[in-house]
Amino acid sequence: MRTQHTRRAVLGAGIAVAGTGVLAACSGSSGGMDHGSMKHGGSPSAAPGFVTPDGKEVAAAEAGRRPGPVRTVKLTATATPLELGGGRTVRSWAYGDRLPGQEVRVTAGDTLALTLANNLPQPTSLHWHGLALRNDMDGVPGLTQRDIRPGASFDYRFAVPHAGTYWFHPHSGTQQDRGLYAPLIVEDPREPLTYDKEWVVVLDDWVDGVDGSTPDGVLAELSKGMGDASGGHAGHGMPSPSGPVGGSGGSGGSGGPSRMMAGATSPLLGGDAGDVAYPYYLVNGRTPDDPAVFTAKPGDRIRLRLINAGGDTAFRVALGGHELTVTHTDGFPVQHAKTDALLLGMGERYDVLVTAKDGVFPLTALAEGKKQTARALLRTAGGAAPSASVRPRELDGKLLTADRLKADESVALPARKPDRTIRLKLTGGMEKYDWAFDRKPYSPARRHAVRAGERVRVVFSNSTTMWHPLHLHGHTFALANVPDGPRKDTAVILPNGTLTVDFDADNPGLWMIHCHNVYHSEAGMMTVLGYQK
Repeated sequence: MRTQHTRRAVLGAGIAVAGTGVLAACSGSSGGMDHGSMKHGGSPSAAPGFVTPDGKEVAAAEAGRRPGPVRTVKLTATATPLELGGGRTVRSWAYGDRLPGQEVRVTAGDTLALTLANNLPQPTSLHWHGLALRNDMDGVPGLTQRDIRPGASFDYRFAVPHAGTYWFHPHSGTQQDRGLYAPLIVEDPREPLTYDKEWVVVLDDWVDGVDGSTPDGVLAELSKGMGDASGGHAGHGMPSPSGPVGGSGGSGGSGGPSRMMAGATSPLLGGDAGDVAYPYYLVNGRTPDDPAVFTAKPGDRIRLRLINAGGDTAFRVALGGHELTVTHTDGFPVQHAKTDALLLGMGERYDVLVTAKDGVFPLTALAEGKKQTARALLRTAGGAAPSASVRPRELDGKLLTADRLKADESVALPARKPDRTIRLKLTGGMEKYDWAFDRKPYSPARRHAVRAGERVRVVFSNSTTMWHPLHLHGHTFALANVPDGPRKDTAVILPNGTLTVDFDADNPGLWMIHCHNVYHSEAGMMTVLGYQK
């Protein structure tokens, strides 16, 4: 199998050659970092004065979380066949032999001790999306840990401080766009919500193993650029009669067909909806013609935990015949809000409550701007299920986005004047596929400095013609554009728009900020927030 050398991998190799030891192998059969011999954080000599992921400040912050009972988990990343429904089987990479991977469930205050064994042909890692955890467990090779080499394993161990809906995936190249993802559910020991059942719903766009395609091949094709001087997609605003499609000729870079998207438009996303024409869209690992089914009784109050694990797709989600009551976003409670549909960018999560009606109902996730859908079924009675082509009217009803929510009083960020403002400009386009912040592709040695105890404001300005879901590791921020903005770790910025977020610098270390479109981030739209000593 040919390995696509991403910008992150090439930079990392250069750092290793420079003698920092950042990407040295986890060479034993059991992992964990050799804190005595390994230097962290890319190139410490090039950026002195920053807290390192294994520094005393990180250890002190972890001790302050008062780690509780230990929950032990064993996980294996491996190449495996995956059955997507309708007789479709693909060869991909996954945690075990299922898609999504087996859910990990803990209680807030627990200590999670998870060993990841790497049976893949490439190095890998594991990032805990949304958790404010200790920095040396954040899972970013070349910044907070070493790669986990093939045949090796790594011991992740950290206190889990906050209840909520989270998930985990690699932070190694384009691996997240294979089958390497699973939910992480952190239960609240003082849960204020009352409900009868819980339904974890994971949304995904799927390309790996279909007609020879791989995410590495998709990135290789995209990286050639589209030659559109406007910086947007060729064919922008002109969908084909049958909807968005891949390119009509040429190879996708891995022996498969072209997967470059043309004609995917959405007013909700400011125009251009995505880069990649995926052959399938999934709910809980199943195609819409052979969907996953959740069974309940009429009148049951159900908590849905919605997770967008996609690589390049925003999903508009509705449950046919039902109104949604939004209770949380990105793990943190909000003032309850009713809606017909939700829009989730990659990496975003929402918790909603519904009261189940009598019958069989489609949970439909429209790939926004791409004109295809994923679906699952809620069944509370016998009878035939609606066909895969049925589009619930709720998809076109009242739509809720994060900027319309308000934080619950228990988690609202206290009013305070920012001590520091960091300004980041989103740059790049499809012509050269040169996505970046401030026209500077990712380097682990380039850091935006903060100090512990500060209120930090980050102002993102999007000079590109595309939307981007922006993710901050190790913290939650408040949307400062709106009064009493919700607490989140991932938020959408529209083309030519501005997103302002505030957070308290209370978790020392080196933390990624990046676009959660996996292809944009691998092209270079990543940077580092660094705590100064």
